[in-house]
Amino acid sequence: MFRRVLIANRGEIACRIIRTLRRLGVGPVAVYSEADAHAPHVALADAAECIGAAPVKESYLDAGRVIAAALRHGAEAIHPGYGLLSENAEFAAACEGAGLAFIGPTPEQVRRFGLKHEARALAAACKVPLLPGSGLLRDLDQARAEATRIGYPVMLKSSAGGGGIGMQRCRDEAELVAAFPIVERLGRSNFQDGGLFVERWVEVARHIEVQIFGNGTGSVIALGERDCSVQRRNQKVIEETPAPGLPPAVREHLCAHAIRLGESVHYRSAGTVEFVYDVVRQEAYFLEVNTRLQVEHPVTEAVTGIDLVEWMVRLAANAGFGGRRSVGAAAEGGGGEIVTPGIPRGHAIEVRIYAEDPHKDFQPSAGTLTEVVFPPDARCDGWVERGTEVSPFYDPLLAKLIIHGVTRDEAVARLAAALEATRIAGIETNLDYLRQIVSDDAFRAGGVATSYLAGLRYAPSTVDVVAPGTHTTVQDYPGRLGFWAVGVPPSGPMDALTFRLANRVVGNVDGAAALECTVSGPTLRFNRDALISLGGAAMRADVDGVAVPYWTPVEVRAGATLRLGTIDGPGLRTYLAVRGGFDVPDYLGSRSTFTLGRFGGHAGRVLRPGDVLHLEQGTAAAAPPPLRSSALPAALRPEYTHRWTIGVLYGPHGAPDFFTPDDIDMLLSTDWQVHYNSSRTGVRLVGPKPQWARADGGDAGLHPSNIHDNAYAIGTIDFTGDMPIILGPDGPSLGGFVCPATIVHAELWKIGQLAPGDTVRFALVTAEQAAQLLEQQDRALEGAAPSAPGAAMAGGNRL
Repeated sequence: MFRRVLIANRGEIACRIIRTLRRLGVGPVAVYSEADAHAPHVALADAAECIGAAPVKESYLDAGRVIAAALRHGAEAIHPGYGLLSENAEFAAACEGAGLAFIGPTPEQVRRFGLKHEARALAAACKVPLLPGSGLLRDLDQARAEATRIGYPVMLKSSAGGGGIGMQRCRDEAELVAAFPIVERLGRSNFQDGGLFVERWVEVARHIEVQIFGNGTGSVIALGERDCSVQRRNQKVIEETPAPGLPPAVREHLCAHAIRLGESVHYRSAGTVEFVYDVVRQEAYFLEVNTRLQVEHPVTEAVTGIDLVEWMVRLAANAGFGGRRSVGAAAEGGGGEIVTPGIPRGHAIEVRIYAEDPHKDFQPSAGTLTEVVFPPDARCDGWVERGTEVSPFYDPLLAKLIIHGVTRDEAVARLAAALEATRIAGIETNLDYLRQIVSDDAFRAGGVATSYLAGLRYAPSTVDVVAPGTHTTVQDYPGRLGFWAVGVPPSGPMDALTFRLANRVVGNVDGAAALECTVSGPTLRFNRDALISLGGAAMRADVDGVAVPYWTPVEVRAGATLRLGTIDGPGLRTYLAVRGGFDVPDYLGSRSTFTLGRFGGHAGRVLRPGDVLHLEQGTAAAAPPPLRSSALPAALRPEYTHRWTIGVLYGPHGAPDFFTPDDIDMLLSTDWQVHYNSSRTGVRLVGPKPQWARADGGDAGLHPSNIHDNAYAIGTIDFTGDMPIILGPDGPSLGGFVCPATIVHAELWKIGQLAPGDTVRFALVTAEQAAQLLEQQDRALEGAAPSAPGAAMAGGNRL
């Protein structure tokens, strides 16, 4: 067995190979690009080397650097995985030329099967059925002639293509003429080969492939077939085995054809023979051979109980298969006769989870993952976790979920449950798209054609952020409690009263996540019907040009756009609630955004153009709102003003130790002006300076406002030097400044509406009065009292 093997790949397949190598007692060596410096496969390997910049041509596709790294680290072999250099015949030959085993087919097999026109010739020689098609085309004129002979529609293909790249359907001559230079260019840029050919297009087709494995001396086995018909733009999305509804005779013929083709070249290692099955004619035709491990190989492993990566490594090491119950091969030496394993058991399905937005034509997405949860009872081949940075440079595949069941119905049911339990947040993925496919009747019936997804109407439960507004964040109430003692602030809405009332208008309970919009609001396009409400400072608001009233439930239809302008009047913040709330991950028990800590909410930050917000869908994890939606009575609506009176409790630091009695009188009699440099961390106030009862802070500091660290409360008025600051929900839990007063809980909502230039006067209340104010506010929120939440402050300006 090898002592060390280098993995010439990245992502989930690199992690998968490393785990198998470790089980075999082989030391894995990783290569990585600058963009992948912190990728999981780097941390999992015994040794790792950076081989270049982020672009694949400067790193993972640089065969010379990969081989040099293998030699430097004492590797004896290279496993290419799939993609990248896995089907590069020159790379395979260079490995063997450098004394390294290439864990895969021979260079000649890679070359012959890699060119589709040569693969077709080999298939024809083995009497494997072929679609009517051409040889390698000289030019466009020959392409026209061959297409006419075959009959439209035809598929124009790059001879060196793979992974769905370099293929285009042409329904007539005009489409062929337009496609010819495009497909030729794709072949040259992606595969360094511009060769093209055409073949008949099958209108109702299924994509069936057979997994083969050969020992390199003439013995080849078939490990069953896989159905890969659930595709979009020729890219597989879901694969399963066995192929549902495939006639037994066709199944047997496909495996026999695949074995005969592999045996004709003494095929070595793992490979896949792909066929197109014409549903109308009930005939299968050869497509191509993939001379590598396939992305979907785990479904074959699930029903056969074998490890294909292990087989590949053992064969390349000439280590034999002895003692491996699941392998069922000869006990002595590599290259011995391979015996077919037992009959495949049950049914397996794999789904590919991509970093892409299905609603935006599968546009790839990149960024930091803020939540990654996979079900513990499903096999997951992936490379991501919370905090993973998904790069824009590489294939967007994040993970694969593989489910096994005794029957297909059981496997589909388990897959649906696994997808429901999977959560990925921070960037867009196709997770909800997969859920909708698996719940679709056509998929559940089995045997769909390759055109199936083109006719599937995807209905995302999302909202697109067209424009984000000045400072828009996701918040929930009461925020992130229980961590204040260790320095994590609660965050949550700065005006909690308005936030809670807006949620009540659409029937939500307090915990539902909503948007806090500051100064100016966002432009949002809704991709599903929704019920919304606006509350707080009045921004100009409309849905497709129709004005939206505040404090009233408003229906927004799928496809409509909500626009929030700037605030026109008193106040600083508007809240947008949607029935059911926004679906963002919990972080330390809350969905609230803490921008300074870069966690919570959507991606731990304010909204940006292009963001996608998800709406709760009433699943078991997010029950439908229990309350009735209705407009908020006028008497319950908070009043906003430019001149505020806010109730406070005296202390903890006052006269005579820190302030003079005149200072306290000044604090309570001054109309303080709100400074423009205020935020969720704290609201700065401009006004007279205290006289101070002492000359300095002693051993705490030179200024008399300095004290040793002191626990703060939200709403505490602390003097940072001579300037008072009202501590906000994103502020610090400790500070070294004196605090002569603290805003009572029922009055905290007002600091969220303090705009620059507003005036604030503090009114002293007793603890009993503070408790009475809070009780009145709670009763108003419950709808049990007709008085307004701020009624005890007479419109918010006096006691």
